[in-house]
Amino acid sequence: MRIMALRAFLHIACLLAPCLSMAAETAIAPSPPGWSQPANVGVAESAATRYHDSGAYLADLGAVDREAGDWLAAQAASVPKPALVLDIDETSLSNWDEEKANNYGYIRQGGCDSLPEGPCGFEAWEHLARAPALGPTLALFNRAKALGIAVFFITGRHDRVTEATRRNLIGAGYAGWSGLVMEPAGRSFASAADFKAPARAAIEARGYTILATVGDQRSDLTGGHAMRGFLLPNPFYFIP
Repeated sequence: MRIMALRAFLHIACLLAPCLSMAAETAIAPSPPGWSQPANVGVAESAATRYHDSGAYLADLGAVDREAGDWLAAQAASVPKPALVLDIDETSLSNWDEEKANNYGYIRQGGCDSLPEGPCGFEAWEHLARAPALGPTLALFNRAKALGIAVFFITGRHDRVTEATRRNLIGAGYAGWSGLVMEPAGRSFASAADFKAPARAAIEARGYTILATVGDQRSDLTGGHAMRGFLLPNPFYFIP
């Protein structure tokens, strides 16, 4: 009797299997032809994290920094006062701990005392002065100094964190630079280029020739007043 019942159960299960399989493989209708949805933010966030954690990000950044260093070496002797301009955030210093804690969101105000968890206000993070150097850019900085090239930092950080930024740069290994230009607090610019290009012009007015400017945003580089711009990778945020 038990054997007959087991056989009946197996027979019914085999009959139902195709139906269960069909239910698990429901076809999804194609999206409308005119659908204009952009890339999924969650998917992009996961891809950016993998890019960083795999080592590919640092490898790509290093390739650009080495290219910039080779350019400096080739041009350094051609002008009397050669200079290099570096951006700070995601160019010279890494804010990865703050970015990861905030899931790539930008939070200016508020504390930053719960790391590695968020939230972490960016101004509080700046005041901590503990962003580590991006190794390839630090190597570029030292190569430029060895070539007799003056190095200037031009950053979108507001001047109310000037002292913390100085401490952070020196603590991260950047010593012996020629100038640090901060964005004036209370000022706003439609593009970072509207602040950074005139800042480079002011360096030129002191007799320097800016051989290269290096940054992680196109707006770090546009607007002239440098012989060549070098764009570093940064899929983590965008500044117009």
